[in-house]
This record gives sequence, C-alpha cells and structure tokens, in this order.
Amino acid sequence: MFQLQWIWHNLKGYRKFYVTALVLSIVCNALYLTTPYFSKELVDKFLSSKDALFNLEHERKLFWLLLAGMVGFTLLRTICQYTCNMTYELSSQGMIYRIRTHLFRRIENQDMEFYDRNRTGDLMTRLTGDLDMVRHAVAFVFKGMLESCSLFIASSVYFFMVSWKMALLLLAVTPFIFGVVVLLDKKAKPVYVDLREKLSQMNTDAQENISGNRVVKAFAREDYEIEKFQKANKEYSDANKKASLLWLKFFPYMEAFANALSVVMLLGGGFFLIKGEITMGEYVAISGLIWGIANPVRNLGIYVNDMQRFMASAMKVIEIYYARPIITDREDAVDQTERLHGDVEFKDVTFKFGKHIVLDNVNFKIKAGQTVAIMGETGSGKTSLINLIPRFYDTNSGEVLVDGVNVRKRKLSQLRSQIGMATQDVLLFSDTIDGNIAYGDSDMSEEDVKHYAKLAAANEFVEKMPDGYETIVGERGVGLSGGQKQRLSLARALAIKPAILILDDTTSAVDMETEKYIQDSLRNLDFPCTKIIIAQRISSTKDADMIIILDDGKITEMGTHDELIAKKGYYYEVFKLQNDGFGKEAV
Repeated sequence: MFQLQWIWHNLKGYRKFYVTALVLSIVCNALYLTTPYFSKELVDKFLSSKDALFNLEHERKLFWLLLAGMVGFTLLRTICQYTCNMTYELSSQGMIYRIRTHLFRRIENQDMEFYDRNRTGDLMTRLTGDLDMVRHAVAFVFKGMLESCSLFIASSVYFFMVSWKMALLLLAVTPFIFGVVVLLDKKAKPVYVDLREKLSQMNTDAQENISGNRVVKAFAREDYEIEKFQKANKEYSDANKKASLLWLKFFPYMEAFANALSVVMLLGGGFFLIKGEITMGEYVAISGLIWGIANPVRNLGIYVNDMQRFMASAMKVIEIYYARPIITDREDAVDQTERLHGDVEFKDVTFKFGKHIVLDNVNFKIKAGQTVAIMGETGSGKTSLINLIPRFYDTNSGEVLVDGVNVRKRKLSQLRSQIGMATQDVLLFSDTIDGNIAYGDSDMSEEDVKHYAKLAAANEFVEKMPDGYETIVGERGVGLSGGQKQRLSLARALAIKPAILILDDTTSAVDMETEKYIQDSLRNLDFPCTKIIIAQRISSTKDADMIIILDDGKITEMGTHDELIAKKGYYYEVFKLQNDGFGKEAV
C-alpha cells in the first residue's frame, strides 16, 4: 500500500530505531512463552508428579532456579517493553515532525489557486488531526498489529510443541474470527472516509465563524451561526456514531469466538488430560497462554478500525504532501539581483477564472516612477489585474512585462521581494506593531520603522498607544480601526522600499486630511518607485500620471484627469457624484 511506503520514506533518519522497536516487539512477545514453560515445569515436577515431595526435598535448587527464571524473564520482558515503547515514541515523533515541517513548507509555497480551492479549516485538519492519526498508527497501531501477530504465531508454535491435537482444536476457531475481520474491513473504509470529511467541514465552519466574528455580530447572526455549527457538529457526531456502531455490530461475534477458545480449552484440554495425552503441567501451560491466541484475534477488530482511520487521514495528508504549485520558477528564469526600474506593461492580456473571462485583451504601459490609478465598478477586474504583476496568477494569453521581461521568466522571490502590496483585505499578524511594519525585513532599525510609519500617517496614533511600537495587535489587527489597519499595511508595504508599489483601496477608510497627507508622502518618497493605485475617490486619482478605467474586464477609458473629464464618460460621472451632487460641471 502506498501509504505504508510513504510512512517508510518519512522514517528516514529513524528507520534503525523503528526496526529496532519492531524487533523488540517480537522479542517481548516471545518472552511471554517463558512463564507458561516455567509454570509447566513447576507443576509437573513439584505439584502433580507422584515424586513431587521427593523432588521438592532433593531438587530444591532447581525449584528456586525455575522461580528465579520466571521472575527474571518477567523483569527482562518489562525492561524490553519499556525500551520498545520509548523507541516507538522517538521514531513516531521524529517522523511526524519531519512530515509537519514538509507540509507547512509545501502549503507556504503553493500558489493562489491552491488557496482558492482548499478551505482553511480543511488544511488545519490535515496539519493537526490527520497528522495525529498518522502518528498514532506508527506508534501504536502498527506496533499492536505486529505484537498480536507475533504473539499469535508464538503461542500457536508452543501449543503444537506441547500437543498438536490441542493446537489444531484451538486454531479451528480462528478462521471464523478472520472472516468477521475481513467483512469489517470492507465495510469500515467508506465510513471512515465520510467521518473524516465531516470533521473537516465542522472545522471549516468553526474557523470561518471565528475569523468573521465581527461580521456575525454586526448582523446579529449569532443564532444562525450557532445553528449552522450545530448542524455540522451533528453530522460529525452521526458519522462518529455510525463508525462506532459498525464496530459494535461486529464486536459481539469477535468476542464470542474469542471466548469460545476458553470453552474449547476447558472441554478439549480436560478430555486430553483424562486420556493422559497431556500432563497437568502442560494443561496449566496451555491454559495460561490461551490469551495469547484469544487477545490477538480479539484486538484485530480494533486495529482494523484504526487502520481505516489511518488510511483516510493519510490520503488527505499525502494530497498536500505531494501537491505541486502550478506557478513556479522556470529553468531559464532570469536571475536579476539588482533593483528593478519599475516599468510595467500589459500586452494583449486575457485572464479567466474557470470559464469566466475576468480580463479581456488588456493593453497598457507604465513607465518607471509613474503613478497610475485604476478605477472601475465592483467586479470589473481591478484586483485581478494587479494580482498578475507579482504573478499570483498566470495569464491565459498575452504577457505581463516588468522592465521588459515577462514575469513568467523572472524568479518569483526576486520579483515579489521588489513589489510592495497593501491590499483591501488588511491582515496584521499577532505581533507587535514594530514586527508588523518590519515584516519584510526583520533586521530593520526602530528609526526606519518609525520613518515609514510617519510616511503612512501611522506614527501619531501608534505613539499614543500604551506600549507604542511594542503594542501587540490581535489577529487581523483586532483593537485597531479600519483606517489604522490600512495605514499600518501601507507602512509595511513602504518599508521594503519597493520598485513597484501596489495599493488596493488602501485609503478608503481614512479621512480626507489623512489621505492628503499620505498622498503627499507618496509623491515625495526617498526611493524611486512606480505606484499603481486602485481607488474610487477622485481625490486619490486626480494627480495620477495615467488613469485606467476598467469595465467588465476591458479598458474603456485611459488618460489623465483632464483628458478623462473631457471625454465625459465613467470617470466624469464619478467626478460629478463626488463633487456636491448631480449636475455640477467639471472645471
């Protein structure tokens, strides 16, 4: 099975430990045979024998040796079992650390299409619950299956050595148990796949609700969300019950057959003892080791259950483990370490989401250092357009050029490290304000952090906070206003001194006075920078070197403020709406 090959691959560095643990498991179970052997010798020589009293008087040394042997091998088995368990734990923890690190690296390097396709809650389930199930299988399930098999085989061999007739009589029951196990395995697989999907859906619902708690409260939809979660929770609970009931459905049969072994032992063993075919010591030995057959077949159902859980979880982990991003560096990618100039050009660019055309034959050119504003109605393709510049997505046709080179031919890390972005959906990390602004350069000095905060009009409100730049902001910037978060996002984008600065509605939540301050700062940056601004305010766009109007993925207007006013198209209408109502003529 591929899952087992994958496990073996990820045990690299710990394979010797794991194989040692497997061998120790077999040794430990072989040592279980010593107790019945010593019991048999003690009973036959010193209890049931006609010469028992004589043997006890004249072979007292042997008596104590047998007792010491029983105790000694029991202690040896205990030490061996402890070492075995510790080795399994060491191997499984090392393996799971390796897999989790690889998974996170794989997820981090995926392109935007991957995140569009996969739910956050599902990814979190794979990194946590599914990985825990994989570790449980390596540390406990595989161990238990090997121990059960080795104990069953060792016990069977011992029974044949004592009495082959008794051994056959006992083993005649086991095919019925294996038949039940095979049937359970067949029915359990789809049940556990469904159970895992229900868990993923429940985690996704919980994650979305926690992330969007402000929206929930704003619309007073707490009861709706509780009901929605309860539905997912009930589906998961029902799936769990279904899995448990499936096991309970087969458990009575397995338990009955396992207990039947004791009945067979009592009747068959008694018959052979009366007939003189086995001694009392041999009967005691077989009776004392009957659990060596009963327990493994009884536990087999539990391990089949856990194996199906492991298979379902492992496949989900493996999907991410081997996932490859579509957008990667080409082998002939340009290796440019020097700073970009900032020229940007779109040549006949068409971009689709599925079958829906988002951008249709878009053409424009931005010279280094220019400021370009992009406007258009919601859904016109503005954000999709700027996402093509850092190559978050690839075009379906046409080219996006930066400094005359197709972005497909540039190394992603070199391209993106010189593009500063402040998006409309602001994300601040659970860190200090200083840490958030210096996110692109962890070694940035405190003076530089303050400098870029001032450029983004953020220094004033940060200084008023109790801990200043050391203030911890919550996940997604909880505790800050929308405008404050936007200004910190802008400071973070400016802090890397980008060759191309992309602002997606970055000043929509700030007042006019603050916006004017930010615009003045952007015009007087202390480094060369091409600025691409998505905005709906005329105040944000009127001073741009070029304004592009998008409508349904197509460029309908392009020019300066004065040129677009003269055309009296979309831009002109927006200008009128934002300047004291309808009907006012542009001057």
